[in-house]
Amino acid sequence: MEITRVFDYLENLKKFAPCDDILARKFQGKWIKYSIDEYIENAHLVACGLLALGYKEGTKVVSLCNNRPEWNFLDMGVTLAHMIHVPVYSTLSADEYSYIFDHSDAEVIVIGNLNLYKKVIPVIEKMNREVKVILMDSADSLFCFQDLYEKGRENREAGEEIIKQNIKNIDPDEVASIIYTSGTTGTPKGVMLTHRNLTFDAHTHAVRQTKNSSHIMVSFLPLCHAYERTMNYEYQELGIRTYYAESLGTVAADLNDCHADGFCAVPRVLELMYGKFEAAAKSLKGISKKIYLKAWDFANNFDNYNTKWWYLKKLKIYDKLVYSKWRANLGGHEMLVVSGGSSIQGKIVRTYNAAKLYIFEGYGMTEASPVIAVNSPADKYNKIGTVGKAIDGSELSFAPDGEILTRGPHVMKGYYKDPEATAAVIDEEGWLHTGDIGYLVEGEYLKITDRKKEIFKLSSGKYVAPQTIETQLKTSPYVDNSIIVGENQKLVAAIIIPNFNRLKDFAAENNVRYENNEDLLTKAEIIQVMRNVVDEVNKNLAPHENIKKYRLINDEWTPGNNMLSQTLKLKRRNIVAKYKSVIDELFAN
Repeated sequence: MEITRVFDYLENLKKFAPCDDILARKFQGKWIKYSIDEYIENAHLVACGLLALGYKEGTKVVSLCNNRPEWNFLDMGVTLAHMIHVPVYSTLSADEYSYIFDHSDAEVIVIGNLNLYKKVIPVIEKMNREVKVILMDSADSLFCFQDLYEKGRENREAGEEIIKQNIKNIDPDEVASIIYTSGTTGTPKGVMLTHRNLTFDAHTHAVRQTKNSSHIMVSFLPLCHAYERTMNYEYQELGIRTYYAESLGTVAADLNDCHADGFCAVPRVLELMYGKFEAAAKSLKGISKKIYLKAWDFANNFDNYNTKWWYLKKLKIYDKLVYSKWRANLGGHEMLVVSGGSSIQGKIVRTYNAAKLYIFEGYGMTEASPVIAVNSPADKYNKIGTVGKAIDGSELSFAPDGEILTRGPHVMKGYYKDPEATAAVIDEEGWLHTGDIGYLVEGEYLKITDRKKEIFKLSSGKYVAPQTIETQLKTSPYVDNSIIVGENQKLVAAIIIPNFNRLKDFAAENNVRYENNEDLLTKAEIIQVMRNVVDEVNKNLAPHENIKKYRLINDEWTPGNNMLSQTLKLKRRNIVAKYKSVIDELFAN
């Protein structure tokens, strides 16, 4: 069947029945599983329940929860009832919640658990209109999902009649969801995505997938983000079973526990796993350590397309001795891993690929539902350093300044209640201006070089793309994060957060004594290590791009302290404001 509306996935799943675990949730160490029939039943009960409560077509229903099957029951139920789902991160500030609840015109707010309820209810109580609050978990004295199900049962006959008409009449080009952007450059905007936007985009990467209904994918990136959401839809188009991790901290254990066949991630998650693979060598000695280090070097430089017999023989030996043990800790299977959100280092992709944990990098933005391009497992080719080919059925172009433009059924309807902002990013010919700069490699594979708004000009008139330099800095194991600055200045400077775990390893190996992180950064040996890192990066840069000054800081940037977006991108404005005095010192004299 052709899937053009979100709720069409329910009908599509029937062809994969019976299946007792199409959705599963890890809770308190155990998997709670739902069959296809239970999924469809609960989605219909949610729809009937919302209708029984008196909510009408177009009602905005906000959700705040971690990844769990109930998110899907709500998502499908809301769209079956001809309402609009507004999924929101569960880690926002009170001000951000207040803005989104008000701006979205939310009438219903569904909250995952009691702890989150306690965090959000003070914001709801200050709203200037009444909203219905529904808790997914059961709790005394609060209206919960079980109560909503019961309302649905009571109203089943009338509710199903409305659902039947909705299935017949809802147009694919009607708005199904509003997703608020992470707001790296200002106030979040409500991206209106239609049924067609979401289902078209999900289908374009589903056809590049090699997994099927015999496989399990683990989900841990937030479903409120369009990236994980359309991957979630992709799985439902293909009948892939989806298991939701208990938390970000349990991902490795959950992958192992359910013997997963893959997952989606952002580069930061893959970097952390890569670091653990690398650190495993520290506990080894003698010949075991020598073998591990040789396997590590081989993996970092792995060529997936080298078919020479001696090369494949080496791979087989290293796989038996080292890489198979990595997979054993993650469930034992070969995996398919999709990476998106920001660029990933080539050596990390190569290392995972050597271990048969195949990484395929993609690119997109919420306004494009979100995938614009992705490397394709089905094509059996992965152009490392690029984000792959544009999705089928879409068009890709470039503005004179190199900005990436995309056009097609995946482009959003617009920003909610903001026609001016919509006109600023979608031109009269329907091209979405992404704000990213890039070009095609070999005429097919899209390579992203920077964000248009982040490129700055030195006082000499020469342009600098900071993201490119930051990515190069992060190729060093001694760098955790960085920001490049220098707009209207004579030179380029950097604020660098070192990887203190790696620096401490270096200190231990070289008998460098220190009291704490701050003291560590004052040691001559450490200063020289970081100087070498910067010098190595400068070798690959144009003279005007060279980092002439930098400051090492003992700090952490996270979404929690508002230095990173929810998708782990730098919030440059906030970082620059926080370190104004440091930046002023860097450019003094």
